[in-house]
Amino acid sequence: MSATARHEAAMKRDMQTKLRQATDPLEKLRLQCLARGAAGIKGLGRTFKIFDDDGNNQLSFEEFSKGLHDYGVYLDSDVVRRVFDRFDANKDGSLSFDEFLKALRVSDADRPPFQKLDKDGNGRITKEDLKGVYDVKKNPKYISGEMDEDELLEEFLASFDTPGRADGKVEWDEFVSYYSGVSASIDTDTYFVLMMTQAWKL
Repeated sequence: MSATARHEAAMKRDMQTKLRQATDPLEKLRLQCLARGAAGIKGLGRTFKIFDDDGNNQLSFEEFSKGLHDYGVYLDSDVVRRVFDRFDANKDGSLSFDEFLKALRVSDADRPPFQKLDKDGNGRITKEDLKGVYDVKKNPKYISGEMDEDELLEEFLASFDTPGRADGKVEWDEFVSYYSGVSASIDTDTYFVLMMTQAWKL
């Protein structure tokens, strides 16, 4: 069995355990998707798109419920309603499934990489936080003398910062936005979790 297959099997078991303990409706849905293994959340997104006949990226409650059921995610009707209502911000009876899937992919349970970088715990990552946490000494630009540590740390922060309003401070929502973009280019949720685990040594 390959390392990825072993990781996926372990992830499925872990998600099933967490699902039995979960109380938050969104977390229950998230864990049910991830318990399906590779491409769990992406698969749900594909199912939702089938129901989006007019291509407006919006789902009614009936479409949302049917999409979950057809995908094989079974939750009590009151849980489904609570999840739907959470994302129907303007209470017009529809939700944007792109925003919903983004929220589903990233939860507070995914904060460890952010917390690891946010050394002083003030809710934002700065250059000072990164020193001693993010090692630049193996970076080719550092080795060649092209850039020093401060410049490389600033470059690293800029990759997370919101375009057009870079301030050298990365907040949780910017971190989430960055990794939502990264995750869109990765074929399976399992590989994404594996990548995050290895990148941040969690």
